[in-house]
Amino acid sequence: MNTILVVDDEADMRFAIKEALGRKGYSIDLAEDGKEALKKISESSYGMVISDMKMPGLGGMDVLKGIKKAAPHVPVLLITAFGTIQKAVEAVKEGAVDFILKPFTLEALETTVEKAFRHTEDLSSFESKGKSMLTKDPSMNRLISIASVAASSDATVLISGESGTGKELLARFLHTRSPRKDNPFVAVNCASIPEGLLESELFGHEKGAFTGAMNQRHGKFEQANTGTILLDEISEMDLKLQAKLLRVIQEKEVERLGGKVAVPLDIRIIATTNRDMKKEVKEGRFREDLFYRLNIFPLTLPPLRERSTDIVYLAEAFMNKFAFKYSRRVEEISKEALDHIKGREWRGNIREMENAIERAVLLSQGTTLELESLLVDEDREERENYHVTGEPVNNMTIWEMEKGLICKTLDDVEGNRTKAAELLGISVRTLRNKLKEYGQNLPG
Repeated sequence: MNTILVVDDEADMRFAIKEALGRKGYSIDLAEDGKEALKKISESSYGMVISDMKMPGLGGMDVLKGIKKAAPHVPVLLITAFGTIQKAVEAVKEGAVDFILKPFTLEALETTVEKAFRHTEDLSSFESKGKSMLTKDPSMNRLISIASVAASSDATVLISGESGTGKELLARFLHTRSPRKDNPFVAVNCASIPEGLLESELFGHEKGAFTGAMNQRHGKFEQANTGTILLDEISEMDLKLQAKLLRVIQEKEVERLGGKVAVPLDIRIIATTNRDMKKEVKEGRFREDLFYRLNIFPLTLPPLRERSTDIVYLAEAFMNKFAFKYSRRVEEISKEALDHIKGREWRGNIREMENAIERAVLLSQGTTLELESLLVDEDREERENYHVTGEPVNNMTIWEMEKGLICKTLDDVEGNRTKAAELLGISVRTLRNKLKEYGQNLPG
């Protein structure tokens, strides 16, 4: 549906936009004020609304809010001669697909409209490297709208959210929608690389810089030059490295370990964290100046439990995905299983749900995914949480339960601390501290 409703109290502007977009093959309808626009929205279907911001009576923001209530999936492009960055951000937060300032050329308007129509396809789902993040949730759709605005710039983005919410997918989305999309995207997990190796991994080294440095090596920043670097779980970075990272961001250059010449960089930085960064700063674990350098465009992914409209939608999407992948005949989820899915806490968020549904599909015998297939996973978790040392829970302290669970998880992954931390929902640094607390005789 490419019919566009143009709302403007100035007749000359309405007809100029109609003529310009009409030449591009769009069907155009006109409204001379916000009241008429909302009436037309209630009576007809539109592919987009273009509205002036400043009008007598109902202004552009009022039109935007009314449309998002009546037809939330219709993209709205706002036009204003009184725009500021603050107004643009406010409009995007309310659901505007984009924002254009007067005076503008008709060519610029045509380009913005085409981009907005492409963006509309992203509101229901977006894909990255073969993976997809699906949503029908209004808060997620607003987040994707804001992310689309961020993607078009080079501003540093800090993505926050619990483990399993899709922070890396959102980072890849930002890259693939940016002007750097055809250039490298390099991801570095700051939690999984040992502290002693992370500096060399990030900044590279010269031959002979340290014992074992047999050749020159380009670090991740150089590898990502002209593209995007993702610093995953940035909160786990050592304070000494934070200082060096701050300098790289400020100077836009990197110096390899053992090197004497700085290498200039043209790079976009995205960082992610599952921690409260303001708390990390307050407690001295993260540099305040670096936090403000990274937090230019903050994005926060909500946990799955706060995306109520997505829970069943995602469960059914995962069921279809894995039924196809494993050639299973599973076509529906039973009422009991759906009730369980809706009532489950999903502490591991989307990653946990995807794993649970995959296992349930594999265990299903017929065309319906039954409750029993989902409970297999919960039964296992219950055994691990309540009998991790072979004793009933009422004979154990919380400290003993925690220790037993960590030991068992490490055993299950054959001592791989990165995998264990991921399964436990904690950082590698926290796991390392726990192991020190428990003593040196633990696995891993």
